[in-house]
Amino acid sequence: MKSTTSLFKKIEERAISLGLDVFSVADLKKENSSSHKLQEFIDNKYHGDMDWLSENVEIREDPLKLWPIAKTAIVLGMNYGPSQNPLKELEETSSGYISVYARGRDYHQIIKGKLKNLASFIVSISPSQLKIFVDTGPIMEKPLAEKAGLGWQGKHTNLVSKDFGSWLFLGVILTNIPYNKVTNKSYELKKSCGSCSACIDICPTNAFPQSGVLDARKCISYLTIENKGHIDIQYREKIGNRIFGCDDCLAVCPWNKFASTAKEIKLHAKNKMTLPHLSKLVSFDEVEFRKYFSKSPLKRLGFERFLRNVLLAIGNSSNQDFSEDILNFLTHESTLVRAMAVWSLSKIDFKLFLKKRKQLIDFESDKYVLNEWFLNKKKEKISDIA
Repeated sequence: MKSTTSLFKKIEERAISLGLDVFSVADLKKENSSSHKLQEFIDNKYHGDMDWLSENVEIREDPLKLWPIAKTAIVLGMNYGPSQNPLKELEETSSGYISVYARGRDYHQIIKGKLKNLASFIVSISPSQLKIFVDTGPIMEKPLAEKAGLGWQGKHTNLVSKDFGSWLFLGVILTNIPYNKVTNKSYELKKSCGSCSACIDICPTNAFPQSGVLDARKCISYLTIENKGHIDIQYREKIGNRIFGCDDCLAVCPWNKFASTAKEIKLHAKNKMTLPHLSKLVSFDEVEFRKYFSKSPLKRLGFERFLRNVLLAIGNSSNQDFSEDILNFLTHESTLVRAMAVWSLSKIDFKLFLKKRKQLIDFESDKYVLNEWFLNKKKEKISDIA
């Protein structure tokens, strides 16, 4: 027992020296109190188009079904707390809001590098087998982190830490080293949200049907990142200037009063990623897009969905100066882009919208885009009267 305790202590010391902020272990043989929630999530179709979540549900709920020889989950975290509360940035409607987690280097690469280093160290001091996960593979990091005592899943379904609030990236190392509860504070913390419902109340799209349950189909992060198709009109105005993700439910959490700015410099926000002006973003071609967002999670969007999101934000800007920037996209080869350009123009310059409709409507064959041209019948009648 003492040797195992000493071993995990050495691993923890190494993890902290590598720049990881939190370390704990979880017993994989102990039942996970949150494991059943995934199947309920899938049954309710709350996962939307994220079909990969519905695959191998039993394995996702129990890491031992993925790797039967594993005995312990080493759960690690890195603080990515911003220097200031980002909610005020939503008022800058002529600029694009990028989720805090995506403003620095891609965290997957940063944490994976540190975990590989740590794994090499573990093997060097104790012959063992390991598997590394950083938001990869069918592993549910948040329930494991809760199980390891790093925090609890709040009403917004994200992990809440007493030390870092809602700003933690997670990584997991599964190992066949026997679990030893004496090693550290490995226990499930009591959920400490109390009667607070700030994270649920602030959600613009009411994506939480109940406490601790997320309907991803309504979540702005899902709509702007995972959703590959057209964004339903009922959510467009609520998305505001968010072009990649949403932090509202994280940023409003009272536990963030204990949070600190990320220590890892690579996770610090780059200036160009904090509220870039929409006129700049909408001017990009695909090469410029890839260059600007090199090594950023935002690159995963692909150019068409990026344009879709930027055009949506322009439509919510109430800034008629963007009118000329939109015009070329009315005939864009992508129906995803074309449809959003039509909607955007209708929002910021309705007279120009009507003019362009007369010019282009006979050349449009896509049903979805045609529908966008005729969405504003009520507004059109008011315009005619005026």
